[in-house]
Amino acid sequence: MNKIVIVTGGSRGIGAATSKKLGALGYNVCVNYLNNVSAANKVVKDIIEQGGKAFAYQADVSKEREVIALFDSVEQRFGSVTHLVNNAGILFKQSSLMNMDLERFNKVIQANVISCFLCSREYIQRILALDGSLINGAIVNVSSAASRSGAPFEYIDYAASKGAMDSLTKGLSLELAGQGIRVNAVRPGFIHTDMHTDGGEPDRVDRLSSQIPLQRGGTAEEVANAIVWLLSEDASYVTGSFIDIAGGK
Repeated sequence: MNKIVIVTGGSRGIGAATSKKLGALGYNVCVNYLNNVSAANKVVKDIIEQGGKAFAYQADVSKEREVIALFDSVEQRFGSVTHLVNNAGILFKQSSLMNMDLERFNKVIQANVISCFLCSREYIQRILALDGSLINGAIVNVSSAASRSGAPFEYIDYAASKGAMDSLTKGLSLELAGQGIRVNAVRPGFIHTDMHTDGGEPDRVDRLSSQIPLQRGGTAEEVANAIVWLLSEDASYVTGSFIDIAGGK
């Protein structure tokens, strides 16, 4: 059975690293992106150059019609989606909750939670319509260590969205366990990606590294390793689980 995966937010950071690792392992990869077509095409180029199969597809995965079009496009190109990585998400500049406006909070929930819901639902509906003997799927949700810490004075809205993603992961894993579909999550923290620039502090990980038990920030590739394992048959008895990738913090 061909392994066909959608990686949302696959053009940069953790999504890009995950897409490239999956491509190297023989997955047919759809690199979903929102705005940066050149970055998405670079990830696709890297995958193809190492002998893999991939294409980039632009979609705002917080919008239902665009999610449906995304899955349709993958099916036309590769066939039915067998694996899903819900990685798309946004982060705004550091702020206390008192100073956040409703528009910001809604945008974070829409981008981080609604996208996970829509993509997971579309994936489930389509894979369960297949011949039962073909079902051996997996979803990995990219949550955050912020769901445990609450990210006070910085990103409570982001933390709340990731807490919701944790609940979706647990509940969905129980709904789908009897169907042969595993659902797990990773919770990165203190990872060197450009998301910290989005949050207004590009050097945040370096500032906090002395507070991390391992005394350093992590890499997107280290998170991707965990995602790839959870998708694989090496994790065939793992569902409803969370891997914290935060240097012991």
